Amino acid sequence: MPSATTCENVRAAQQGGVMSAEHAGGAWPRVLAASPGDTPRCPSGTRFSFELYPPRNQAASRALPATIRRLASVAPQFISVTYGAGGSSHASSLDVVKHITQSTDVPAMAHLTCVGSSPEGAARMIREFLDAGVTRFLAVRGDPQTDTSTRSVPQQSGRPPASENGDLGSAAELVQLIHRIQAEHAPYREIPVPGLPHASAVGRREKVTIAVAAFPNGHPQSRSVAQDIDALLAKQAAGANLAITQLFFHAEDYFAFTERARSAGVLFPILPGIMPVTSPARLKRMLELSGEDLPSDLGIRLEVEPTDEGRLQIGIDHAARFAERLVAGGAPGIHLYTFNQPETSLAVLERCGLIESAARDDRQQGVPTETAPTLHRHTTQKEEA
Repeated sequence: MPSATTCENVRAAQQGGVMSAEHAGGAWPRVLAASPGDTPRCPSGTRFSFELYPPRNQAASRALPATIRRLASVAPQFISVTYGAGGSSHASSLDVVKHITQSTDVPAMAHLTCVGSSPEGAARMIREFLDAGVTRFLAVRGDPQTDTSTRSVPQQSGRPPASENGDLGSAAELVQLIHRIQAEHAPYREIPVPGLPHASAVGRREKVTIAVAAFPNGHPQSRSVAQDIDALLAKQAAGANLAITQLFFHAEDYFAFTERARSAGVLFPILPGIMPVTSPARLKRMLELSGEDLPSDLGIRLEVEPTDEGRLQIGIDHAARFAERLVAGGAPGIHLYTFNQPETSLAVLERCGLIESAARDDRQQGVPTETAPTLHRHTTQKEEA
């Protein structure tokens, strides 16, 4: 979920669904084998990625290294790590990012928000992520830090009317800042010279990947589809080179949005974000928070299924078929919101034919099986929702 609102919505939805690994002390619901027959398939080589969020209690801290190891074992394009409004989870996010970069071969994508971040503060955090080996960022405007009973809707990613507290004004500004800080951090690249072990040539610096948010059904504060497309164009002009969508439930919305974006001149890939929905309560909560239309077929199937395991399979199957349709229609890959529950997302990929069932085993060759250190939960002034 690329915007700060999306990330918070996903977390809030957990409270209405199947018990998460975080609350269950690391135990995931049992994932059943796919039934034979009409199984959805995505083309071999379809790219996929995952999203995680920092741990919020000790049980989650203990479980997260194993979650990262399991997700990394299937070689995703990247693993993104969410970030609290105003930097409320910066230390925890940095710890998770460092663990990914130091213990796996998978690139980590660090989330950054504008709201609550001055240009100086944001620059400092960008340098910390670059020092940790991060070369991928997700830049979003984000939500103001407010009382949880009066949560605000985020501003559209174009510049707001004013910034009274000195925050960065837009995601486009943040994109420009990331590029500037990265250019200062690594102004050139050293290239080894064959036959001269102590010599190196100077090459062009490696540019960072900067993703931004996209809204297939419009940003909550957008006045028109044209404004949403203009916001994407502004981000592209600032140097963004990837977009990840907010949650949506109808493939036609994604296809229509990407067609408008391409016609307007948006060139970077627009990656669809997919969330496996495994309970009626979670679906209801997500619809309330996102404002999306009810996917009636999914809603009915979840309502009439009497068992948690059955609902889990319905959610996995629906997400896999959704991914298949999106990829068949031209999506450049899929981005899965994991809820820090690897089994569900890995089951979706297996159902799509993108990984083998054996790949979901911790003993996958090349993946360390020793006990990983606990990722510490940092106390902040304001807990994430």
